[in-house]
Amino acid sequence: MRFISKVNNDTLFIERFQNRDETALSKLYDKYSGAIYGVIIRMCRNEEAAQEILQETFMKAWDKSHLYDASKGKFYTWLYRIARNTTLNFLRKEDKLIQTEDLSVYKDDGVEEEDDLHLELKGALSKLEVHHQKALRLVYFNGLTHKEAHEEMGVPLGTFKSYVRQAVEKLRIIYGKELLILLCIIERLI
Repeated sequence: MRFISKVNNDTLFIERFQNRDETALSKLYDKYSGAIYGVIIRMCRNEEAAQEILQETFMKAWDKSHLYDASKGKFYTWLYRIARNTTLNFLRKEDKLIQTEDLSVYKDDGVEEEDDLHLELKGALSKLEVHHQKALRLVYFNGLTHKEAHEEMGVPLGTFKSYVRQAVEKLRIIYGKELLILLCIIERLI
C-alpha cells in the first residue's frame, strides 16, 4: 500500500511540476538533487562547476517539463540525461588549449600510477572484440552519449547499446570480482 501511495505521490508532483507549480519543483529538487549532483560531480570533478550544472539541469528541466513523458521512462532517467548532457556540454566548451595555471610548480606524483591504470585497463579491453572495445571507448573515454556514439560507429542505437551491455558482461565473465576494480578504474577516468 505504501508503494502505491509513493508512486502516486511522485506522479502527482511530476504533473504539478509540468503545470509550473514551484512547490512541486522544490519537492522534486529535494528528492533528486543529491543523486543528480553525484552524477555531475563524478563527471566534472569540480565542486563549483557541479553546483552550477545542477542548477542549470533543474532550470532546463523546468523549461522543458512539458517534454517529459512517463510512458517513455522514469522521471529520474529523464533528469539524469539532462544532467549528463549539460555536464558533457560544459566539459566540451572548456578551452583546454589555454594554460591558466603555472604547472611547473607541481610535482608529477601519481603519473606512474595513472599510466599503470591505463595499461591495466587497456589490457582488459584488448580481450574484447573490436566493436565492443570501440563502443566502450566512445562512451567512457571520449564522453559521447549513446546517440552520438552509435552514429560514430554507423550502427543502429539498439545495436550500439547491445555492444555496451555485451562488453560489460564479457568483462564480468573474464574478471569476476576484479570487474569491480575495473569499473572503479573506468569511473576514475571519466
